[in-house]
Amino acid sequence: MLRSIDLMARSQSLVTNARGEYAILSRADREALQAGRLTSEHARFHDLLALGMIERPGGGGVGLEAAAERTRKAFLLDGPALHIFVVTLRCDHACGYCQVSRAATGAEGFDMSWDDARAAIDRVFEAPAQALTVEFQGGEPALRFDLIERIVLEIEQLNEIHRRNIRFSLVSTLHHLGHDELAFCRDHQIHISTSIDGPAPLHDRQRPNPTHDSFARTVESLARARAVVGHEGVAAMPTLTRAAMADPKAVIDVYRELGFASIFLRPISPYGFARKTRRAIGYDMGAFVAFYNQALQYLLELNRRGEPMVETYASILLRHIMTPFGSGYVDLRSPAGAGLGVLVYNYDGQVYPADEARMAAESGDRRFTLGTVHQSFETLMSSPAMRWLATGAVAEQLPGCRDCAFVPFCGADPVYHAAAHGDPIGDRATSDFCTKHMGLFQILFGHLAEGDPETLRTFTAWAFNRARDEVIDAGYVPQ
Repeated sequence: MLRSIDLMARSQSLVTNARGEYAILSRADREALQAGRLTSEHARFHDLLALGMIERPGGGGVGLEAAAERTRKAFLLDGPALHIFVVTLRCDHACGYCQVSRAATGAEGFDMSWDDARAAIDRVFEAPAQALTVEFQGGEPALRFDLIERIVLEIEQLNEIHRRNIRFSLVSTLHHLGHDELAFCRDHQIHISTSIDGPAPLHDRQRPNPTHDSFARTVESLARARAVVGHEGVAAMPTLTRAAMADPKAVIDVYRELGFASIFLRPISPYGFARKTRRAIGYDMGAFVAFYNQALQYLLELNRRGEPMVETYASILLRHIMTPFGSGYVDLRSPAGAGLGVLVYNYDGQVYPADEARMAAESGDRRFTLGTVHQSFETLMSSPAMRWLATGAVAEQLPGCRDCAFVPFCGADPVYHAAAHGDPIGDRATSDFCTKHMGLFQILFGHLAEGDPETLRTFTAWAFNRARDEVIDAGYVPQ
């Protein structure tokens, strides 16, 4: 089945097929291809035949489609590979876009118990994936670093029997991580991620702390963390509110000044308590797409000038476009990653199929609850919530998606559509998820259609996670 879409501001069309192959054609050639009128004398005929856009005489395309599908959907064999432990809801920041209602640092009843943590560990090892990521979130998880240590040590001890490939990560402001905590992260290879929203005035306004010096303390804590765990041991990403939309360069330049080699540009969340502040700090998704386009142009220029800096979300999308492999990114899976790719163990012992589902539940929407950490993995995965989400989990079967040219590279995200539209299928015509991804795909394919060699060199490096100088020619990376 061929799907097509006209590329904005270009007299060309994108054509894709079930194998995830794509071709950029003139609109006249696209019409001829889809009507079966493209003859073997056409300059692109054999190219399109090799891509599976034209059926080979005698067939044979079905086996290739099946092989491509197995490669792209290989993540289904693993089950949930990301396991998130929300060890506390307590936090000393008061971020306006926070998706959960935080608890005060001295509040009681908002920490995960060891009994619940130990049961969650059992659920981790019941998942079939050989490669597992255990992530610690909050609140501010560093306020319960003692529990994090105990969980890590218990997992490591059990893994002497289970023999899994386990990676640990920690999402933190960094402010509460002293030398001893950082040394534990270093010794147990816990990768740390933090938030830096842009220049100091913007960061301090969006992420206020009791001492009104959030940015300065974050920069100081970043230097302290890097001194112990290494420069590559700490990553950061911004949350982009309305205030950041006016100046994408300013946000990117902060990351450059702090020595980061990448930035993950993501819009504010529509989940949980963040919906209450959307009127003050939010924007329509079209504004984010315009912001992203400007930011990407700046990043491409930096790379062209010899300063390599990756936009992480573009690298994920480009991996889907330019390689036969999926990225494993939960929001871009079909069938969806909710439950099938991630499980979240909340501080109160409840289990959710995605962090966004937890955030929706914290604001009162309990439809996403799979059960408790004391129920078996099989029970959680066969829960009514999982069956409900499954109705909107396969993008290729959804109205508005099944005919979209971008669907081989996109995902379904039933949690977002259930939270925003009331059911996991949702309305693609009014979906921010679709507006965002259709806009970003238009931008990326527009660059691919333009064919600028320096841009293609950068895109290739991003898609294959290689240094830009390793790309011998645009589109070619040596093994």
